Amino acid sequence: MQPINGDRHYLPAMLQDRPISILLVGCGGNGAQMLMGLASLDTALRATSSRSLQVTTVDDDVVTEANLGRQPFFGCDVGNSKSRTLTERINLAHGLAWNAVHGRAPAAARIEGVDILISCVDTASARRALGAALGDGSGTPAYWMDLGNRAGDGQFLIGCPSRANNKHQQRLPTVLEYFPELADDSLPEDNAPSCSVAEALERQSLFINRVIASHALALLFDLLGRGSIGHAGAFINLASGQAVPIPLPHVE
Repeated sequence: MQPINGDRHYLPAMLQDRPISILLVGCGGNGAQMLMGLASLDTALRATSSRSLQVTTVDDDVVTEANLGRQPFFGCDVGNSKSRTLTERINLAHGLAWNAVHGRAPAAARIEGVDILISCVDTASARRALGAALGDGSGTPAYWMDLGNRAGDGQFLIGCPSRANNKHQQRLPTVLEYFPELADDSLPEDNAPSCSVAEALERQSLFINRVIASHALALLFDLLGRGSIGHAGAFINLASGQAVPIPLPHVE
């Protein structure tokens, strides 16, 4: 019996039984954790289905000493490109041929033709730039998953920037639709880099990125590996230990 009234969102037929292309924007706190988890998800999909992941990472940042500890980098990585360092490490460990771009999206990497866009960026302006680049044409990704966090809390949300999903289910709102305040370019942004590991840990909890990414990856596994999801994301608070799901849109 098919669930009704938004109980489930189903993977579109166009994403079944073929490789799935992913553009991961940002390889810092959340992005690095997502990349490592995507390698595990790729292994699981290959073992249980005819699908696999082809991931391209893009980030214009380099590793600093302040990144050590909270992000999966080592002292020998300092000064190197984040996207290239992590992607090369994943490729060597898992026998993959994923791509890395050292630059800033959307200018440095094409979004057209990608199946899933995953954004792990620090600012509202970066999300607005991605949203502006999506457009509404046939090359628009089927899904846009966004992750964001503050010191000890954060959220993840998956949406559908295009209409290329099942006609019998409502389109999932994107992060810019769910949080319309992100469209206000007059609001100040706090993206100042930390100067040391100690300062970085004062600004963000040591494991906040790992927790948010784990929940987001679990949702992706349900969608890509099991074919459906029962929620569109969640708000997570480490201090209270709460994870509050973001419900699917109501389907009449």
